[in-house]
Amino acid sequence: MSTKNLKFMVCCANGAGSSMMMKMTLQKVLKKVNITPGRLHHCALSEGKSAATQFDVVLCAQNFANMFKDAEKKGVKVIPLRNIMSAQEIEEKLKEYGVIE
Repeated sequence: MSTKNLKFMVCCANGAGSSMMMKMTLQKVLKKVNITPGRLHHCALSEGKSAATQFDVVLCAQNFANMFKDAEKKGVKVIPLRNIMSAQEIEEKLKEYGVIE
């Protein structure tokens, strides 16, 4: 997957605290691996479910990943996380899903 101008979306239940923290953690990971995202958006699941196909990568808690099956079928990488605040897990999952090397 080309990392040039990748669009990332992070989702949590209400789109307030958790997704903002996840966004900040993702920003740190992307900076560490020298990726400047084309877009980085955080939101509530309700918005995320309908907007997911506008993004290349969606990150969310494991228990919400099944809500993005339609986006996944259209080529969006949906990455479920056990600990949405773990930079280590985010980096590992981005590698596992082929987003970064």
